[in-house]
Amino acid sequence: MARDGSVVVPADPQGMTVVKKKTQSSRSWILFDGTGQGSLLDLDKYAIMHRVQIHARDLRILDPLLSYPSTILGRDKAIVLNLEHIKAIITAEEHIKAIITAEEVLLRDPTDENVIPVVEELQRRLPRLSDSNQQQGDESPFEFRALEVALEAICSFLAARTTELEVAAYPALDELTSKVRDELEQLLDDDDDMADLYLSRKASSSSPVSGLGAANWFAASPTIGSKISRASVTTARFDENDVEELEMLLELREYIDDTEDYINIQLDSHRNQLIQLELFLSSGTVCLSLYALVTSIFGMNIPYNWNQNHGYMFKWVVTVTGGFCALMFLMITVYARKKGLVGS
Repeated sequence: MARDGSVVVPADPQGMTVVKKKTQSSRSWILFDGTGQGSLLDLDKYAIMHRVQIHARDLRILDPLLSYPSTILGRDKAIVLNLEHIKAIITAEEHIKAIITAEEVLLRDPTDENVIPVVEELQRRLPRLSDSNQQQGDESPFEFRALEVALEAICSFLAARTTELEVAAYPALDELTSKVRDELEQLLDDDDDMADLYLSRKASSSSPVSGLGAANWFAASPTIGSKISRASVTTARFDENDVEELEMLLELREYIDDTEDYINIQLDSHRNQLIQLELFLSSGTVCLSLYALVTSIFGMNIPYNWNQNHGYMFKWVVTVTGGFCALMFLMITVYARKKGLVGS
C-alpha cells in the first residue's frame, strides 16, 4: 500500500503483460523513484492531485479522452508533460509519475510499443551517480534528467513518423507536380507558343493603324501627350533591342544554312566520285563478261568439222576477242567523258 492508500505493484518491463488485463481502468500509473525503480499504481484523479499538488485543470490535459495540444507546464512542485503518447508528471519529492497508456488504448495498455522504450530509458538514466560526482556538480537534477528522456523519446517518435510520411508523400507530390512540369517543359520547347505569350509585341505591331486617330484626340492634352511621348521613347528603345536581337538571330540562321549547304556539297562530291568509280567497274565487268563468253563458246567439246586442222585459229580468236573488249571499254569511257558523266 502507498502512503495515500493507493495500490502499488512493482513494475517489471518483461512481466507487464500479466498486469495488462488487471489494470484496464483509466487510473493506471507507473511511479519511478530516484533509483530508477518503477512501481505500478492504481490512482484516481483526486489521489494524484493530492500526491503531486497540482490543480484539476493541469491534470485534465493528461486525459487521452480530451483533445489537448502538446504542452509542457511548469508548476510550483511539478512539471506536467503532454507529449503525444508520453504523459508524465515530474516532481522533486516523488520524482516522476508517467502515464504508460497511449491515447488510442485509453490508458489501459502499459506494454504499448511506443511507451516501453521510454520506461526502459527512465530506469537506466534516472539512478544518481556517485556522491563525489554529485558534489562536484557533474550530474543534472532529477527533473532535468527525466525531462530529457521524455524529450528524446518524443523526438525519436516524431522522426520515425516523419520518415514514414515522407515515403508516402513524396511520390504523391511528384505525381501532382508532374503535370505542371510537363506542361511548362512543352511550352518552353515550343518557340511559337513562347512568342504568342508576348502580348505587348503583338499589340504594338497592330497599333499603327489605330494610332493615327488617337494621336489627334490626345493632342489637346499636353500631359497625356508627354506620357505618350515617354511611352513611345521607351517602346522605341525596346524595339531597337528587339531589332538587334532579330538581326543577330537572322545572321546566325544564315550562317547555319550556309554551313548545311557546304556540307551537302561535299557529300554530293563524294557521292559523284563513288558513282564514277562504279561506272568504270561496271564497264570493265561487261567487257570481261563478253570476253569470257567468247572463250567459253569456243572452249566447248562440241564435234564439228572445222574444228579439225585449225589449231592456229586459237591465238587469233583470243587476240581478236581481247582487242575487241578493250576497244569497247575505251569507247564506253570516251562516251561517258563526252556526255559529262565522268570528270576529265
